[in-house]
Amino acid sequence: MTDHGADLLIRAAAVHTLLPGQPPQRALAVRGDRIVALSPDPHGLDDWVTGRTTVHDLPGATVLPAFDDTHTHLIFAGFSAHDVPVHQAHDIPEFLDLIRQRAKATPEGEWIRTTTNWQELNLAERRMPTAAELDQATDRHPVLVKRGGHNDVVNSYALRLAGITEDTPVPPGGVIGRDADGRLNGRLIDNAMGLVERLVPAEDQARQIDGLRIASGQYAATGIGTVRDCMVFPEHYATLLAAREAGALSTRVRALISAFGRTSTAEIEDLLDTMEDWRYNADPWLRVWGVKFGLDGGLEAGATEEPYACDHAFSGMLTWEPDALAEAVEAVVRRGWRVGTHAYGDRAVRILLDVYERVLARNPGLPAGTLVMEHGGLAGPEQRARAVELGIPVTIQQPLLHDTAEVEREYWGPERVAALFPARGWLDQGAQITAGSDFPVGQFGAMRSVWGMTTRQTVIGVQGPEHAIAYDEAVALHTVNAARLCGDQDLRGTLTPGRLADLTIWDRDPAHCPSDARRDLNPTHTLLGGRLVHGPKSTG
Repeated sequence: MTDHGADLLIRAAAVHTLLPGQPPQRALAVRGDRIVALSPDPHGLDDWVTGRTTVHDLPGATVLPAFDDTHTHLIFAGFSAHDVPVHQAHDIPEFLDLIRQRAKATPEGEWIRTTTNWQELNLAERRMPTAAELDQATDRHPVLVKRGGHNDVVNSYALRLAGITEDTPVPPGGVIGRDADGRLNGRLIDNAMGLVERLVPAEDQARQIDGLRIASGQYAATGIGTVRDCMVFPEHYATLLAAREAGALSTRVRALISAFGRTSTAEIEDLLDTMEDWRYNADPWLRVWGVKFGLDGGLEAGATEEPYACDHAFSGMLTWEPDALAEAVEAVVRRGWRVGTHAYGDRAVRILLDVYERVLARNPGLPAGTLVMEHGGLAGPEQRARAVELGIPVTIQQPLLHDTAEVEREYWGPERVAALFPARGWLDQGAQITAGSDFPVGQFGAMRSVWGMTTRQTVIGVQGPEHAIAYDEAVALHTVNAARLCGDQDLRGTLTPGRLADLTIWDRDPAHCPSDARRDLNPTHTLLGGRLVHGPKSTG
């Protein structure tokens, strides 16, 4: 006789389904990878229990959907898993010593790379190291020091390999750094990074897969069940496919294939040809979401309407000319893919909305959510209203603001820092917004992000408290809203029958935690499709 019982039954103090108007449930049953039943009675689903049912009897626990991080960089986290951990350094000598120690164990001539999740203001010297200082760590290896996704520092060996001299033309949308005397200092920003990064060999695939195993497990341990990775090059997607096949992913992945380094529509068409093979071989664990463009720089080069506080002659930079970007975006949507575009400063936000408006006008009938704004950092009321009118979803990243507020204040001044990521304004104006971390610039974590959005706390104190939102709103940005952005609203985001059993279990209800306790709260269990990806292997 066929066993029609549940594979998994969870009894808890509260199962928050996030279905509007539905009170907390007390029991949830899973069969295969789907939720099949819920009950307000902790023993209301006992008829589903058979000899093969795993029962988690957790009378004090709270169950929530697994969270999404809708703008992060799992690839960076995975590929950094084996890199020099410079994020642990407190000053430049310690930073250099970590590189020096790695050099001792690395054959001469091989590349040395560092982790990316560090900030120079956390170093005692409050600045980045220079090429000359990196030379002190090793002059027998090329060294690539990355900070986030927009900044590199390299040593003299790497500059020589790349053929970069004081006469090298600066790529449009990039910066080749110089010191006060005009000499190269090893700094490469935005479109200049490719001059060196194209030379760095990829790790062997087995090592890359191991890095993704480590990194995706770290995301899952904080309650993140799905990542929208916003910088995936074609070769990286091939590695993700291999990691999926090897069972190495502890999060679902929605990949944005990067157009960075491409400067023409012809190059974008070539990228789209490569992506065609991935259109129909997706599954709920791994799929291509669309294409990622960048319109302006990051912390140091976001395009602003008003000059920088630290340099009244500088207002950031654009990495695409608007007409060229409009043409490239059109090429993508006409091939049936979605587009996410980085726009950080208010000038970039305005220009991107101009570009998107043109694309929408010339391509009527595009599906809702085809064009997305990534960050929208400095978006005032007028720009927010315009995004709402055009139907442009926006991803915001409070952890990015938390970790970089001091850096941003130096560049943009306190008023603009306080205005970044105005979640309250976006919601009040009816915007479609979701939340994420922008790791490695911001620290990922489900409740860390919720805590930040509800408090507006940063490393330099509360910034823009009028932009704080409520706990339930913040959770929705990571669950219901996030699933809609990913096109998964019929699969994920709520805990209801027929949807994937993607859920998190907490030993206390995060809604009722003191604020500081919520910041560092992690789930005891994270399950995806009913499969445990974080937590104890068995629970009675």
